[in-house]
Amino acid sequence: MARVEVTMPQMGESIAEGTVARWLKKVGDDVARDEPILEISTDKVDAEIPAPAAGRLAEIVVPEGQTVPVGAVLAYIETEKAAPAPAPPPPAAPPGAKPAPATAPRVEERAPPAAEERPPAPPPRETAPRPPERVVRAEEAAARRPRGDGRAETAEERLRRRSTPLVRRIAAEHGIDLAEVPGTGRAGRVTKQDILAFLEQRERAPAAAAAPAAAPAPPRPPAAAPPGEVLTADRLWELFYSEVRQPEWPVREGDRVEPMDRIRRLTAAHMVLAKRIAAHVHSFIEVDFARIDRIRQQHRARWEEQGVRVSYTAFVAWACARVLREFPRVNATVSGDNILYRGDVNIGIAVDLDPGLIVPVIKKADELNLVGLARRIVDLATRARERKLKPEEIQGATFSITNPGVLGTLVGMPIIPEGTSAILGMGAIEKRPVVVESDGADVLAIRPRAYFSLGYDHRLIDGADAARFLARLRAVLESFPEDA
Repeated sequence: MARVEVTMPQMGESIAEGTVARWLKKVGDDVARDEPILEISTDKVDAEIPAPAAGRLAEIVVPEGQTVPVGAVLAYIETEKAAPAPAPPPPAAPPGAKPAPATAPRVEERAPPAAEERPPAPPPRETAPRPPERVVRAEEAAARRPRGDGRAETAEERLRRRSTPLVRRIAAEHGIDLAEVPGTGRAGRVTKQDILAFLEQRERAPAAAAAPAAAPAPPRPPAAAPPGEVLTADRLWELFYSEVRQPEWPVREGDRVEPMDRIRRLTAAHMVLAKRIAAHVHSFIEVDFARIDRIRQQHRARWEEQGVRVSYTAFVAWACARVLREFPRVNATVSGDNILYRGDVNIGIAVDLDPGLIVPVIKKADELNLVGLARRIVDLATRARERKLKPEEIQGATFSITNPGVLGTLVGMPIIPEGTSAILGMGAIEKRPVVVESDGADVLAIRPRAYFSLGYDHRLIDGADAARFLARLRAVLESFPEDA
């Protein structure tokens, strides 16, 4: 049987390790290719990991609750039988022995040769690298470590103890035992928000004991440094641009307190960081959709026969993919003191999950035609709402499009996602009276039009750059080619 490795995937450019949260399959279970077999958790995202091949789950290397680096082997899957290896040649006969007849129906049994007569053993086969034994053994020992009541630690308890690297670093800096911190994650896992809230509560406790009637202290600034720490420039940068601490407010009578779900927590943290980092500016333009409406009417029947629904978003994504090649700075990002020009045009399309938001990414969008883009948009949006996206399908965007106009919004000012420099907001397409030129004269006409907003990072993109990009985008949309 051939054995296929299941490895810890790279969940993001800044993520170096992940924790096995839960195994969805057990040893001996049959698995299909791309079928989810386990859940992993990282600082930024939780995700289901699919099987890389069909077969049987033969071995689980990393138990639930254990944290391992990216690329570490998590399990092995046995697939169909591999081709049989050629049989080794028979050992040479000792001197003086008579050769066996070629037509002998059987081979006579012989005693094993003496040690000095045995052929040398073949060299060991090279195998794929395994995670460091020291790490695995340490985790296994922790899993078997008896608790105070004499029983072994369970996977759920181990998962709670194995929080993210950031949480463990904060706990170590403040001398906190994570077992003392109430966790709100899966199986009581301690999140960054949990340990920061625990620290704040601990710091307030002495003051509250000394003055129980005192008014509650105002919200602390995000990511407060531990007492006595020397705040260097690098440390201040790290606190401000890598950690988000949401302030807490008093609960009034009649209020209802409900914990954020994972998507809302991630969205809240990412949006705050994005606003802190990028210098946000927005420019606006109005686009006439009369020609696109005519093209949609002309080709609707043919597209329906192909099983494709070509939305307005598909037209805009096609135009953006072409215009971004003409304006590489809009497809770039700031990286330290450098400008990182992306080699691919990867467009993220915001999908409303009601509640929640996720942005799947169309890779190499400039290489797809209009129908191909429309298929990808529908496929990604459908699987996003069914929670079936793969981790790599929400990573790597170089530009984003959001369309609140489908819900009637006239215009929006979206936040630029981290790692990119621009995002396009589409407003509602409505029929409006406009002045157009006809036969050399100005006439009043009714046209379907929409407002577009471009949010861009002013560290990299100037107002004139944004204006030229929007003007070119409008020109492409209003003269859209028939054979796109």
